[in-house]
Amino acid sequence: MPVSPLPRHIVTEAVTRALAEDQGGRGDVTSLACIPENQEEKFYFVARQAGVICGLEPAVEAVWQMDPDALVNVQVRDGAEVKAGEVIAAVNGQARALLAAERIALNFLGRMSGIASFTRQYVEAVAGTGVRIAHTRKTTPGLRAFELQAVQAGGGALHRYGLDDAILIKDNHVAVCGGVRQAVEAAKAHAGHMTRVAVEVDRLDQLDDAIGAGAESVLLDNFTLDDLKAAVAQARGRVTLEASGGVDLTTVRSIAETGVDVISVGALTHSAPNFDIGLDEA
Repeated sequence: MPVSPLPRHIVTEAVTRALAEDQGGRGDVTSLACIPENQEEKFYFVARQAGVICGLEPAVEAVWQMDPDALVNVQVRDGAEVKAGEVIAAVNGQARALLAAERIALNFLGRMSGIASFTRQYVEAVAGTGVRIAHTRKTTPGLRAFELQAVQAGGGALHRYGLDDAILIKDNHVAVCGGVRQAVEAAKAHAGHMTRVAVEVDRLDQLDDAIGAGAESVLLDNFTLDDLKAAVAQARGRVTLEASGGVDLTTVRSIAETGVDVISVGALTHSAPNFDIGLDEA
């Protein structure tokens, strides 16, 4: 599945911070102590399990920041499915540098491939329903761009990236404004014509107020299956309906079959298991 590359400066800066954190003020003292200065080696990044790969950009960046002359042969692309034992990339360069970059490269690959593989499970679970699986903002601070790229690699749909690219009125906004209709009307009065307005409701009786006030999307928070079906019938296609809350791999199919348009899943980024990848000497 094609994956949009991240802006170069985001990758460079994140990897620079990660390497600095890992090496402290003295560098990789183990490699400095054990490995001759000019020794060159070839290593392979190898998948230890089957799944979806993501994170090649920061992994390669980590190698090149430590050894700008390293030769890197990437053998799969982000979004590709791999089998256990499959080689992801081969690297040839200064042994000290490659070993200093190893953990950072593997951390990015493991985290992002884990999210991509977990997302793919959700996408496959709702196959044929027409429902889109979307992320939330429950991401690791400072790493959102990487984690959302991984969701995309797994086949997930992009939700809003941050607070500035769409209006999403949540329960606390509703409480402060005095109701769903008041909150949506205030948002519509403020927003430009290009800005979508979405609102979260937690009761079926709030749906007509949301639609009547002009919301383009309605997030149905922790609705039962029966209430989700009722909301779909009540909305009659007038707005995009998004289900959230109580979603896991055992429930997502039944939620999708209610007829909602989108299911947002915080677990994609906050609970994805790490993907096992190793660095092996050639």
